[in-house]
Amino acid sequence: MKNNLIQKYNVPGPRYTSYPTVPYWNELLFSTDLWLQTLQKSFKESNATEGISLYIHLPFCESLCTFCGCNKRITKNHTVENPYIDAVLKEWALYCALLEEKPIIKEIHLGGGTPTFFAIENLEKLINGIFNTAIKAVDYEFSFEGHPNNTTKAQLQTLFDLGFRRVSFGVQDYSEKVQKAINRVQSFHNVAKVTFWAKEIGYTSIGHDIIFGLPFQELQDVIDTIEKTKSLHPDRLAFYSYAHVPWIKGNGQRGFKDSDIPKDAEKRQLYEVGKNLLSKNGYHEIGMDHFALEEDSLFESFKNKKLHRNFMGYSSSKTQVMIGLGVSSISDSWYSFAQNVKTIEDYYECLNNDNLPVYRGHILTDEDLIIRQHILNLMCQFQTSWDEKSLYFSEISEVVTQLEEMQKDGLITIANQKITILEAGKPFIRNICMAFDLLLKRKAPETALFSMTV
Repeated sequence: MKNNLIQKYNVPGPRYTSYPTVPYWNELLFSTDLWLQTLQKSFKESNATEGISLYIHLPFCESLCTFCGCNKRITKNHTVENPYIDAVLKEWALYCALLEEKPIIKEIHLGGGTPTFFAIENLEKLINGIFNTAIKAVDYEFSFEGHPNNTTKAQLQTLFDLGFRRVSFGVQDYSEKVQKAINRVQSFHNVAKVTFWAKEIGYTSIGHDIIFGLPFQELQDVIDTIEKTKSLHPDRLAFYSYAHVPWIKGNGQRGFKDSDIPKDAEKRQLYEVGKNLLSKNGYHEIGMDHFALEEDSLFESFKNKKLHRNFMGYSSSKTQVMIGLGVSSISDSWYSFAQNVKTIEDYYECLNNDNLPVYRGHILTDEDLIIRQHILNLMCQFQTSWDEKSLYFSEISEVVTQLEEMQKDGLITIANQKITILEAGKPFIRNICMAFDLLLKRKAPETALFSMTV
């Protein structure tokens, strides 16, 4: 029966880090001026009460991982660090000049690329430069992504001293065959070393990222990876599906053949076995593809219905404003999205002319805001309802009709103007959200846009 459901529901679909999803942004109605108007409005509404979030994209990597779908620049030339940090700080200064009071920063996340590509003095320069014109919130949470092969103890200590308490390390899989296929060869020793360093220094939340569905990956590989992970006892885990989208990422995901990738029931078995092992080891499923120990803040926020999801992924708290700094970063004022230019050259040119490097975005309509909230509820709480007038929309009856088949399949319950995702339905959460995606239903994509949902 489970295999039949996988075949039935395994279709291309969004991961819903935003709604509307990027391919459905209305760029014709967007302008940088409108984006800034919504940012200033949202900042006034929320800065004093909840602060803001910063996502800072650090795009440089020394080698290309062929599973990666991120915006990156491959180089071993570390002279690129200084001009990039200077550009990010200039972008931040342009934003601060538009805001009427000092931003109170609740969250910072350094993503990439490889943030630990940068030397400690440049990481210090970046964070200290941010706080020259900002205030650190009382309950701040700063995090970064680290590469086990190049993260040093000095980097971990420096970022800890700057206020960072959460770090995630990209593990992917410990199989040598898989690692060679994705060009991410790193030993268990390296992962263990940086994990123990982080624990010794005092990091309160250490995460590992594991991927299922990678080329040549077999069931025993997943079991072995999770057993090794268990011995290191990270506080949280991202255990997510490899998104094979070579039509978007070009040669970056052509280091292996399509036939080398596990599919359908075979791929789902990797997840189910992995998920059961994680559960036996004390990890609770949080939202989609994330797991955490009970003492981790992600579990606490899920339990208290405060979990949030945005372009940074899952977060233990919500801020209405998220400003993205750096090449390709996406910002969110709640009322609109704005994305920066995608090449470093264009990014520098904009800032050299004292212009924000925004090149596209979307202004959310009233309908968008309602659908966004339903999808956030499903992604963060495994349920949503429309008994409140503010969350009712005219097509809800059509959505319910579409989801009745999932109710018959034992994946969800629909009752009293409420949808609840059952345990059996959690692997199909993207499909459930797609029923609410009015823009996707009104205009189905004519070309490949999204990875498979299962």
